[in-house]
This record gives sequence, structure tokens and C-alpha cells, in this order.
Amino acid sequence: MITVQNRQRKISLNLAALRAFSQEALTAVLAEPPQRGDVLAVLDEIGVTIVSDAKMAKLHVDFMGIPGPTDVLTFEHGEIVVSAETAARYGAEHSQTPNDEVSLYILHGLLHLRGFDDLEPAAAEKMRTVQARLFEPLRK
Repeated sequence: MITVQNRQRKISLNLAALRAFSQEALTAVLAEPPQRGDVLAVLDEIGVTIVSDAKMAKLHVDFMGIPGPTDVLTFEHGEIVVSAETAARYGAEHSQTPNDEVSLYILHGLLHLRGFDDLEPAAAEKMRTVQARLFEPLRK
């Protein structure tokens, strides 16, 4: 089960579309072979929370020790936190709507829970390849 909550007010999002995308993305990611470190298969629930840059910056420094907001944080207990403002900025740079960019970040978080990693170049390339292959058909 996956839930999506919007806890910010600056960026207008289609929450129903994000919830539908999240369900389909969860199914697609679970169909991928598990990677080392996979926790997705054993989680009963995944929660996606969409927040402001200010909230994301606080989480980023609290949990990663890095100042400033980031696009998405994924926690092994099944929580995915997405910054709507960052999604809107990056989306504009790549000709994507905020909804599409948030969807991409949700998919990215689910792949992390499946054990995909983007810290080393080879692993990051593998994750990007899987993410790109899954994203286009899901975004409709």
C-alpha cells in the first residue's frame, strides 16, 4: 500500500494523479529484480509526503548533514519525502510539469527502497536506466 500526502501550499499539484501514479509505480518497481539492500518487498506501507523547500532543507541537514533542500529523501522504513518547490524548479528546466517531476521523484524513491543506489557511477547509471525505462510508460 502506498499513500501520498501534500503538506505544502506553494505549488499546485494534482494529488489524485500522483496517487494513481504511485500505485502503478509501486507495482512496476516490485516487478524489477530486487537489488542488494531491498526493503520494498517487506514493507507493509509506503508513505509519500510532499513538502516545501524549507521543510526539506531541515530534513536534509537533520538526516544527511547537508544544508539546503534536495529533491527527494528516501528512508528505509518506507517514507519518501519530496520537495514540491524543487520539483517545480527542476521541472521547468527540463520542460516537465511539477506533477511529472514529483512523479519522477516518487519513482526514484521507490527504486531506492528496492535496493537501487546512485552513489557510485555504475550503480547510478543502472538506476537511471531502469528509472527512464519505467517512467515514460507510467506517466502516460
